Amino acid sequence: MGEETQAYGDEGTAVGALPGPLVSADWLAARLGAPGLLVLDASVGAHRGSGRRIEGARVFDIDGALSDHTVPVPHTMPDAARFTEEMRALGLNDTDTVVVYDAAGIYSSARARWMLRAMGFDRAAVLDGGLPAWTAAGLPVTESAPEPAAGRGDFTARPRPGLLVGAGEVAEVLADPGAAVLDARTRGRFEGTEPEPRAGLRGGHMPGAVSLPFGRLQDGGRMRAPDELRAAFAGAAGDRERLYFSCGSGVTACVLALGAELAGYRDLAVYDGSWSEWGLPSADPEVRPVVTGPQQR
Repeated sequence: MGEETQAYGDEGTAVGALPGPLVSADWLAARLGAPGLLVLDASVGAHRGSGRRIEGARVFDIDGALSDHTVPVPHTMPDAARFTEEMRALGLNDTDTVVVYDAAGIYSSARARWMLRAMGFDRAAVLDGGLPAWTAAGLPVTESAPEPAAGRGDFTARPRPGLLVGAGEVAEVLADPGAAVLDARTRGRFEGTEPEPRAGLRGGHMPGAVSLPFGRLQDGGRMRAPDELRAAFAGAAGDRERLYFSCGSGVTACVLALGAELAGYRDLAVYDGSWSEWGLPSADPEVRPVVTGPQQR
C-alpha cells in the first residue's frame, strides 16, 4: 500500500494506521465500532447466505449492485458514477478506513479492496482469514440483517487507469517478454481437463499465460508470509516484475494481486473480464486464442 495513513472519525478519534493490505482479527476487534471505520462483507455466491456476519458490517454486493450487469460477463467493474452512488449509500466517506472480509476466508474480499483501489480509495485492507478466522478467534458474530447506513457518505470515485484492464491490453502483454499473465484458476481448468463452472466457455488458457492457483498463496485460509509469497511468484513469473492477473470472473485474480502486493511487487493489473470474457465461445479465436494442456515454458 504506500505509506500508512492515519484515519479519523467524525469525533476525531483515531482508527489508527492500517498496518498494510491485511489486518488481523485482533486488529479489527480492537477497533470495531470506532468512528471512521467501515467494515464491509464482500461474500459472493453461496457464502452470501451464511447468515452470520461481523457486527455492524454492511454488504459490498459484488454479485449485485457492484457489478456491471449491462455486459454479458459476471463481476465486471461498474462505472465511476454507479460505484460512487453505491459507496455513498453504504455510508463511505473519503476520510474513512475500510476493512473488507468474506465468509470464505480470503476470496472475494480481495476483489472488493482492488475495486476500491481502482476507484482511488487506498485506506482499505482485507481481514486475513476472513470470517472463519474471526470466529476461530472466538470473536462474536451476529445473525441479524445488516442495518442501513445512518447517513449517506461523501465518497467520490477517482478512477485509476491500469489497475483493471481489458482483453486488448492482456493480448498485448502476452506477447511482452517483460511481463507475465498469471492465471488463478485451478490447474485442471487451466489445462482444460476440468470443466468450466460457467456453461459454454471454452476450456484451457491463454497462450503464454502461467498457472498460479490462488490457493497456493494461502495457508489455512490466511495469506502466506511475504517471503513465501515472493517465492511463489518468482517460481511462476521468474524475474518479471510486471504482473497481470486473470481467473474465472475477475475475483480470485485479485487474491493474486493482493499476494503480489504483500510480496513487494508494484506494477500490477487485473484482467476484469478474465476467463468469462476470454473463453466465450463467440470470441474470435484469432483475437482471443485458447490452448489446452500444460503451460509452455
